[in-house]
Amino acid sequence: MGQVLYRKYRPTKLEDVVGQKQVTDILAQSIKNNKLSHAYLFIGPRGTGKTSVARIFAHAVNDFNYQIEDSYLDIIEIDAASNTGVDNIRDLREKAIIAPTKGKYKVYIIDEVHMLTKSASNALLKTLEEPPEHVIFIMATTDAHKVPITISSRTQVHTFKLADAETMKLHLKKIAQKEKIPINDAALELVVTRGGGSFRDSLSLLDQVANLSTGKITADILASALGLPQDESIKSLVEAYNERNSTKIHKLLEDLLNSGIKPEIIASELITNIVTNPRPETLSLLAKLPEVQSPFPEAKLLLALLEFETAPTRITPSADSSMDNRTSPAERKANFINKEPAPEAIAKNKAPEKLQKPQPKETSSANFSWEEFIEVIHEQSDAIYSQLQKVDHEFDGKTLHIFPSQKFAKNILERPGNNKILTAALPNIQLIIHNIEETTASEDATISQVSAIMGGVQEVKGDLPF
Repeated sequence: MGQVLYRKYRPTKLEDVVGQKQVTDILAQSIKNNKLSHAYLFIGPRGTGKTSVARIFAHAVNDFNYQIEDSYLDIIEIDAASNTGVDNIRDLREKAIIAPTKGKYKVYIIDEVHMLTKSASNALLKTLEEPPEHVIFIMATTDAHKVPITISSRTQVHTFKLADAETMKLHLKKIAQKEKIPINDAALELVVTRGGGSFRDSLSLLDQVANLSTGKITADILASALGLPQDESIKSLVEAYNERNSTKIHKLLEDLLNSGIKPEIIASELITNIVTNPRPETLSLLAKLPEVQSPFPEAKLLLALLEFETAPTRITPSADSSMDNRTSPAERKANFINKEPAPEAIAKNKAPEKLQKPQPKETSSANFSWEEFIEVIHEQSDAIYSQLQKVDHEFDGKTLHIFPSQKFAKNILERPGNNKILTAALPNIQLIIHNIEETTASEDATISQVSAIMGGVQEVKGDLPF
């Protein structure tokens, strides 16, 4: 069995490390000038070479010839994720006092140092405060913010970065040529994208696809093997969303799901496409796509793509509204609060004994303007304003009746702080927030859409989570 690529091409010298010159140049210079720190902290995402550089540096300070599989007693590697306790660190402290057997320094490489318990970190801190002259600590972590400041402040910190796409592509291309892997540039670019800037992940992926085809490995072959949607399908799906074309969205999504592509992968590719080509109309979709995960990821993906079908229509202020856009928020609020219902309006619009839920209205009475009311609220609370845009309402001359379509909207409006804002904006008007029906027409329509698309993909059992 041949050696896996990421191990075969792991660097053994600082000058061989790709994409981390901001770290390797400083370390090489410190060795040359013999100006070494007693403790280093390597931070950065996984797969960026932190452990590889730590091993290279540990060998270099001792002038050891580094081979991937070699082992020196003076270089001790500790996985903090598996050795989190204070006893492990106390054992380290006791052994650190002992002089190195062959090299000039005893080097401790502690991976994922943020995983140490608080007591273990305190024990390590005592060693860092008064380290033996022959000891060097090299600590690595993917979560720098979890490393206690008392430890990081006593180290020389080096930041590792994800490789840029061009650097990664050139690196993979050289390896593909050496390994005689027949892959074209478009497929290499796809490997780079899926690798996400991590050398280890990118090389593992290249290793995985090396035997995909007897001929040239193309982007289409690679996408099919990895279960990825074609770029054109994702672009078409985004275009259909921008066009608000629900029929086209249904068809494209059904084709993708029936071809075996997971909804989470579709969501991930949509996010990549939108981030690469951001447009105002796709930002609301971008906000919903990270929610596409178990349970019922197919349903969540469909709802995200069809959110425009159930979104409320914004009420546009009427032409005869007395709200002057040139006035300040304070003036608009004062003008609105000072209005009082006319006596004839009260008589004419006397509330019936039993009020039936009306159809949505877009007009205002002579003495009450719904548009002005919600604009006044908007100045004080975006959350309340957002819910008021979605409700039905009826003003009978004395009382403003509000009919929320969803239970959580009613709860938001009835919260004591929110209700106080609403009533303060209606000094001469009574406010009643009515109970809601259990299922609205829009919810029925949405569930029907989900059932239609899911029918050809997989059987949905139980209640949908929305």
